[in-house]
Amino acid sequence: MFDRVRKRILVRGTVQGVGFRPFVYRTALRHGLAGFVRNLGDAGVEIEVEGARPAVERFVHDLVHEAPPLAQIADLAQIELAALGEEQFRILPSKDEGEGSGTIPPDVATCRACIEDIFNPHSRFHRYWATSCTDCGPRLTVIEEVPYDRPRTAFRDFPLCPDCAREYANPADRRYHAQTIACPVCGPKLRFVRQGHEVPGDPVKLAVEALQRGETLAIKGLGGTHLACDATREEAVAELRRRLGRPGQPFALMAREDLIPKFADPEAGEWELLRSPRRPIVVLRHHAGYLAPSVAPGLHTVGVMLPYTGLHHLLFERLDFPLVMTSANFPGRPMLIEDERILGELEGVADAFLLHNRRIVARCDDSVVRVSGGAPVFLRRSRGWVPEPIPLELGDEPLLALGGDLNVTCAVYHRGKVYLSQHVGNTEHLETEEFLREALEHLLRLIHVPRPRKIACDLHPRFATTRLARELGETIPVQHHVAHVAGLAAEHNLPEIVGIAVDGYGYGLDGQAWGGEVFLWRQGHIVRAGSLRPVPMPGGDLATLRPGRMAASFLHAAGLDPRGAGLSPVELQAVLLQIERGINCPWTTGAGRFLDAVAAWVGICRERTYEGEPALRLEAAAARGQPWEIPAPIAQGEGRLLLDTVALFRALVQARGEGATPEDLAAAAQEALAQGLAALAVQAARASRVENIGLTGGVAVNDAIVSAVKRAVEEMGFRFFAHRAVPPGDGGLALGQLAQAAHELAFHENPGH
Repeated sequence: MFDRVRKRILVRGTVQGVGFRPFVYRTALRHGLAGFVRNLGDAGVEIEVEGARPAVERFVHDLVHEAPPLAQIADLAQIELAALGEEQFRILPSKDEGEGSGTIPPDVATCRACIEDIFNPHSRFHRYWATSCTDCGPRLTVIEEVPYDRPRTAFRDFPLCPDCAREYANPADRRYHAQTIACPVCGPKLRFVRQGHEVPGDPVKLAVEALQRGETLAIKGLGGTHLACDATREEAVAELRRRLGRPGQPFALMAREDLIPKFADPEAGEWELLRSPRRPIVVLRHHAGYLAPSVAPGLHTVGVMLPYTGLHHLLFERLDFPLVMTSANFPGRPMLIEDERILGELEGVADAFLLHNRRIVARCDDSVVRVSGGAPVFLRRSRGWVPEPIPLELGDEPLLALGGDLNVTCAVYHRGKVYLSQHVGNTEHLETEEFLREALEHLLRLIHVPRPRKIACDLHPRFATTRLARELGETIPVQHHVAHVAGLAAEHNLPEIVGIAVDGYGYGLDGQAWGGEVFLWRQGHIVRAGSLRPVPMPGGDLATLRPGRMAASFLHAAGLDPRGAGLSPVELQAVLLQIERGINCPWTTGAGRFLDAVAAWVGICRERTYEGEPALRLEAAAARGQPWEIPAPIAQGEGRLLLDTVALFRALVQARGEGATPEDLAAAAQEALAQGLAALAVQAARASRVENIGLTGGVAVNDAIVSAVKRAVEEMGFRFFAHRAVPPGDGGLALGQLAQAAHELAFHENPGH
């Protein structure tokens, strides 16, 4: 006979609003245990279980290993108590109002059980597009504030029918306290609209027929609206590009699993990402011949996601081709979420509209992930992850960070956690700045934190986020690349690191355009140990749009004929005059500007139509080439180590004269840049006796460059670090701003440390 025990178990993490209490209830009943479970708000979930010791031990094991898909157990503490002789297990009312105010889980894909309900003719959810349960469905995009319960979500507009109310109240049901429960009787409805009028009939069937005819369809979803068309039909994709004014930016796709092998061969890790409940867009290498050429012009990769809502599954039940599934917004603007604006602003872009009457409380773009350097890296962290916190100890004081200018996210630090917002975008546009304000206020409501008084922001004085920081509180300006490196160190809990920060532009401490930097970082103290050699940037921002200007700058600096830059004689003359007279010609160390110059010089990309296009096209060309061995000379200058990209460019010109193809030159430029940056970092690390070297910044998503730097660093006996929790580009900048600001505040309070 086993002795009878009682245990009190406190579980912290994402354990509210995810079906955790009914899971505990069912698990306790399965093991024949008595006791109770209840929410404790921010303190987590409290459980007391009583029964035979082996059964209690099995219960604790299952608690950890069989938790609901959305649950994230951060901490589990147990205390043994005296047995009370109870015989029943109960779900007690929460100590806080409603469902408590713990961490809200992110929006995730419709679970397998709900998909089975959708396609089961005997289920009351048969063919219902908005079917969900506690294990799946929308969260961030429908909740207005905490505590998380139905009256505080968009679903308050849909009173429960008797059947839904019964399931909602049944602890043994997987829809127990599922705030998004809905069915065809009481839930949100779809409608199909053409030329401003609702069309009678089955909206899903009408949508499928429109897509099969090659039309463009606007589809309102979880956190915004997508524009969809047949991804195999060139005329449809090219027409969508024309209507949107996006001549080259790659379109994301959505496809059923069985369609993906027709255009890509995902590796095991990529399939795992594709199939995960978070359902990100995964960037895959694709092979030509099946997709329309206009899906991702000039690139060797394409972003793909599997269907993640009931509506998507209903569409793909009848479609035998992948869809372009791109955000319904004009370049630089936020996604459209209100029906009136969707119909008004997308008139002339979409041929028809598949809409629903559920309010979208918070916009949320799709997340984008790529395997780079052998591991997943975020290009965009949004749906599926936000508002899930990142554990990070940055002190006692709450802090806010507003990011940079492009690919903006904001972040809040509170009590050992960093909460990043969803992807916001380019705050040069007023609409996007307003979206940033909305996203910030929504995030603060969800985490129940007053707006912090101290606000980290970019050093650039003219960024919209810098102005907003001054408006909201006491600012802590952080240099762009220092923030990148500080964020990388914080992610990996490193006290010191030699950080390689590579991107296109960041406002430097000297007012110049930085972008290829090596820092020695020690608990917030920084030394600029190295950089790329500065070169003139003729025309300033115009040189980012016309990369031939950077090619002319490098050729001129190398003492070579600048006519090879691909500029017209008139523009070339203007560029040379700017360089010689120093007119609107700042100096730049940007790695992105070097890659731009190579792309223009070899004829791969001479006009940028979207952010990062020249470097992406260069990477695609490099994937088809073989890198010639090009030296990456390092010299001492301006008080730091300098990678001489001008000499590197001169060597590329020589290789071209010896017969290197454009693809070989692209591969050689990437390899030489990577080797040179690694050599800079290794020299700095040896001089400072630091064993950690990391790579960050927008260029740190280039698989060839990341892999080459990692290989070189590890071969020299150093530990290599890359981002895993946030994007290496500006989408992760806010976390780094928080980390650096926290160190600076600590230093000012304790100057001796």
